[in-house]
Amino acid sequence: MIEARHLRVLHAVARTGSFSAAARELGCTQPAVSQQMKALEKAVDTPLVVRAGREMQLSEAGRVLLRHADGILAGLSAAEEEVAAIAGLRAGRVRLVSFPTASSTLVPRSVAQVRAAHPGVRVSLVEAEPVQALAMLRGGECEVALAFRYPDSQGGPSLPSPHATLREARAEAALEAAATAAANDWSDLVVRPLLDDPMVGLVPAGHPLAERGEDAPVDLAELAGEQWIAGCPQCRGHLVELCTDAGFAPAIEFATDDYPAVVGLVGAGLGVAVLPGLALESVRHPGVAAVPVRVASGEPARREVVALTLPDLAEVPAVALMLDQLAAAAAAR
Repeated sequence: MIEARHLRVLHAVARTGSFSAAARELGCTQPAVSQQMKALEKAVDTPLVVRAGREMQLSEAGRVLLRHADGILAGLSAAEEEVAAIAGLRAGRVRLVSFPTASSTLVPRSVAQVRAAHPGVRVSLVEAEPVQALAMLRGGECEVALAFRYPDSQGGPSLPSPHATLREARAEAALEAAATAAANDWSDLVVRPLLDDPMVGLVPAGHPLAERGEDAPVDLAELAGEQWIAGCPQCRGHLVELCTDAGFAPAIEFATDDYPAVVGLVGAGLGVAVLPGLALESVRHPGVAAVPVRVASGEPARREVVALTLPDLAEVPAVALMLDQLAAAAAAR
């Protein structure tokens, strides 16, 4: 097998014309150079140098190998420099996948900090809900995924599509339950906790519960007779589960992944909703009142927001930096 160290010795011998001069250039002994050349000739099974008086010249095979060695050594040098740049954060890439509410709150500050401190590190962003984000992470399509899960959830399915047949509804529920279970299993990943995001009840401004504050949170059971507006499939499933635990099935009249649409529908008096606190940071409506809610256990409703990566990726400097900055952005809230 031809090794890079053998090619470096061949290069030095060709340039200096002797083993002794090559040894001085390489900072080693003449016998060491001789041994390396013998090992290289054994690997290619042909002589590479011939003596010409007091100097050595390359054989035809030696000249051919040297021509290729120049490119190989140049490529190795370039690779070493690129790796050193990545290790020193002079270069690198982080592909980030985030769910929408984190994209508008946690991501901007953290990416700005990375770019300010290390301009050579490139960060890209794609939005996806946790189920898809986890699939992208495990499939090698990103280095960091932002995700959430509900610590009090048992993974119950959300309501099926309103026009689905019974068979379609069952198949949809089974597929969604399997996908959600996979998304909530983080045992093979490095988990960086970011924050606990409180769930907030939204009611029209004139609603009887609109004035409730932290000292008197709204029990979900108090909203049993309301029309409901639900969010993304995972959020919708969690809502159904919480309401079931509280003793009622929510009458979901509207379902949308668009949080501004949810807030707008509530503001128009068309129903009530429960949204994560992060969603309300960038969406305000004068006709909507936000109230604290608690679940059947008496605890505040919340979701756990984390950054996830693969164990090997966690050792990459740019990825570790991104995780640190996401944590710092969450802590600064």
